[in-house]
Amino acid sequence: MAATEDPPPPFLSSAEARRDVMLIAALALAPAIGLGIARFAYALVLPDMRADLGWSYADAGWMNTSNAAGYLIGALLAARAIGRAGAFRVLIAGVWACIAALTLSAVVRQAVPLNAARLLAGLGGGFAFVAGGVLAAGIAQRNPGRAAFLLGLFYAGPGLGILVSGLGVPLVLERFGPGSWSTAWAALAALSLLLAIGLHWAQGEKAAAQATGQGKPHFAGMRWLLCSYLLFGAGYIAYMTFMIAWVQGSGGSAGFQALFWSVIGLAAMASPWLWAGVLKRLLHGRAFALLTGVTMTGAALPLLSDTVPVLLASATLFGSAFFGVVTTTTAFVRRNLPQAQWAPAIGMLTVTFGLGQMLGPVAIGFLNDLTLGLAGGLWASVLLLFVAVLAGVLQRDFAMSRRSQASAAAYGHSS
Repeated sequence: MAATEDPPPPFLSSAEARRDVMLIAALALAPAIGLGIARFAYALVLPDMRADLGWSYADAGWMNTSNAAGYLIGALLAARAIGRAGAFRVLIAGVWACIAALTLSAVVRQAVPLNAARLLAGLGGGFAFVAGGVLAAGIAQRNPGRAAFLLGLFYAGPGLGILVSGLGVPLVLERFGPGSWSTAWAALAALSLLLAIGLHWAQGEKAAAQATGQGKPHFAGMRWLLCSYLLFGAGYIAYMTFMIAWVQGSGGSAGFQALFWSVIGLAAMASPWLWAGVLKRLLHGRAFALLTGVTMTGAALPLLSDTVPVLLASATLFGSAFFGVVTTTTAFVRRNLPQAQWAPAIGMLTVTFGLGQMLGPVAIGFLNDLTLGLAGGLWASVLLLFVAVLAGVLQRDFAMSRRSQASAAAYGHSS
């Protein structure tokens, strides 16, 4: 007899539906602060910091390596912290850590405290993103018919942070002149504080209960995805670290820098809905490979031309795809593993991605110093993304892998 499914829950009233949309919109402010501002806005401030403080490109890369290390620690500790304090408290703690880090960046000039501030921003960003994701998943779980829209709204948050910081920071730097990077950090801290006020709308929201169980994910079966995710993390973060310096070096005015970064933000906000069909249709590692390929194309365009249309096309392609790549890894895990194994599998992917983000900025920075420019580092970023595409193509869904192994065994071949 065929298994029957539970009937779908009744439709929510319009008041309940509006409330859940407002909750998700409020929660999206956490990754807007933790990622869009506290992590990625560093690229906007970097050229002025580097000129004023006499940094090499490697020094500049170390700052984002510290941020990536903090994010990795935060992502790894978030689940335990949520279990003890609750998701909303962890989210608020992460947001306040980011605001404190932005404030610290505005009042210190030495490399060690600045790196400590970047580490703290990464830690807070990891807490805010994971805890916000847990709360958003709970809201989506009680709205199965609108889950894709609600989760897409949450994951648009980092794009919002990129957009608002892109609109403000270049103009602040132009208004106050060379050496005003501390003012830009202060403006980012003030902006984050204003956005954080909206989080009170989500106060009292509880995480939905998650299925738990024993069992270790089949990490060997994910080896190509893990490898490609490591390469992607190293490749994409180099673009997000040094691209504004490239635009500035190409003669881009403060207004164009603001436009360029804002286009990345707008495209990132559209990403969850833009690629929804791809995530549904493409199996194996194909969705990962496709979106990494789009990201790679966006990163490569400035190497072909530094004209305004090409740079804006680069921002559009890159912005639309780089967050979508992260989503494809979650989709792969949900498709291939029981729910009890989702958390450790996503945790392993997070570790791999975090290692790539730690290695990428400083390695690309050293290469930029050796080649006395940014082109060598950008080419290396494109190459890393290209190899990530190739590795992603090799990844197979577990069910297909088992069928292939069974077929090979039937014909007397070892797997």
